[in-house]
Amino acid sequence: MSPSELSGNSLIPSFLYSYSSPHNHLSSSTPLDAPPSSTRRSFFVPAPSEPGKIEMYSPAFYAACTAGGILSCGLTHTAVTPLDLVKCNMQIDPAKYKSISSGFGVLLKEQGLKGFFRGWVPTLLGYSAQGACKFGFYEFFKKYYSDLAGPEYAAKYKTLVYLAGSASAEVIADVALCPFEAVKVRVQTQPGFARGLSDGLPKFVKSEGALGLYKGLLPLWGRQIPYTMMKFASFETIVEMIYKYSIPTPKDQCSKSLQLGVSFAGGYVAGVFCAIVSHPADNLVSFLNNAKGATVGDAVKKLGLWGLFTRGLPLRIVMIGTLTGAQWGIYDAFKVFVGLPTTGGVAPAAAPATELAKV
Repeated sequence: MSPSELSGNSLIPSFLYSYSSPHNHLSSSTPLDAPPSSTRRSFFVPAPSEPGKIEMYSPAFYAACTAGGILSCGLTHTAVTPLDLVKCNMQIDPAKYKSISSGFGVLLKEQGLKGFFRGWVPTLLGYSAQGACKFGFYEFFKKYYSDLAGPEYAAKYKTLVYLAGSASAEVIADVALCPFEAVKVRVQTQPGFARGLSDGLPKFVKSEGALGLYKGLLPLWGRQIPYTMMKFASFETIVEMIYKYSIPTPKDQCSKSLQLGVSFAGGYVAGVFCAIVSHPADNLVSFLNNAKGATVGDAVKKLGLWGLFTRGLPLRIVMIGTLTGAQWGIYDAFKVFVGLPTTGGVAPAAAPATELAKV
C-alpha cells in the first residue's frame, strides 16, 4: 500500500463517522514499521476525496463545526422566540398565562404582533455564542476523549465518550450564554423593563451589578448540561440504530437528502427526551432571572415540586423537539455543504486488542 493510499485510512476514532472508502482499514500486508512520510500521521481519519475540501479533525474542521453551531442554534432559537416568550411567561405568571392558547392571546392583546419577538436580539446573540461553543467543543472533546481511551475502549464505551464530550462542551457554552439569557428573560417577562439588549443590558447591570448577569449560571448548568448530554448521546445512538435497523443501505451509500432526514428525525426524538430531563431547571432559570434577589428555595416554595417538573412542559416538548431536530438538520446540512460527513452512523466493531498493540 502506497503512502498516498495510507492517507485515506482511519485509525481513531473510526466509530464516530461512517465515512468509508476502499482503504478504510490497514491490510495485513502493510508494513507496520514503515517510516513516516509527510502524508502519514499516527492517528487520522479519512478526509473527503474532493480537492479543496476539509480534512477531518483539522483546525478547519473545528472552525466549520463552530460555524455550523452558530447557524444551528442562533437561527433556530430566534425562530421560536414567540413560543419561548409564552413559555417563560407561563412559568413566571401562571395565573395570567393559563395555557398556551390563552398565553398567545394575552400577548397579542397587550403587546401586539411585535410583542411576539420581544427579546430576539439577546436570543440570537446568546444562542449563537452557545451554539459555537456547544458544537465546536463537542467535536473537540469527543475526539480528545476517544484518543485518551484508545480505539478499543472508545468504541466499546462510545456512549460515555458522547456524554463526557457534550458535558464538557456545555460547561463552556453556558458561560457564553448566561449574560444574554439573563437579559432575555427580564425583557420578555417584564414589559416596560427594556426594548431589547442595547438598553436592557445596562439597566440589568445597574440594578444587579455585572455579577448579577451570572446569577442564573448554576441553574443554567443544571438545565443545559443534562439537556446537552441527552441531546448528543441520544442523537448519536438513535441515528446509529436508524442506519443499523431501519435503512438497508449502508450510510455512505445513502443520498445526502436521506442522511439529512435521518439527522432531523434523530434530533427530534432526542429533543423530546431533552425537554423532559431539563425542564425543572428551566423553570428555575426563568424564576431566578425574573425576580430580583430570588433564590432556588423561593422558586421551589412558590412553584412546588409538581409545578417545577410540569409547568410549561407540553409547550417545551413541542418547542425543544422541533428545535433540536432543526438544529441537527441545519448543523449536518452545513457539514455536507463544506464537504464533511453527517454526524453519527453505524459503528464498526473495534479492532482486536492484539492488532491495536501492533499498530
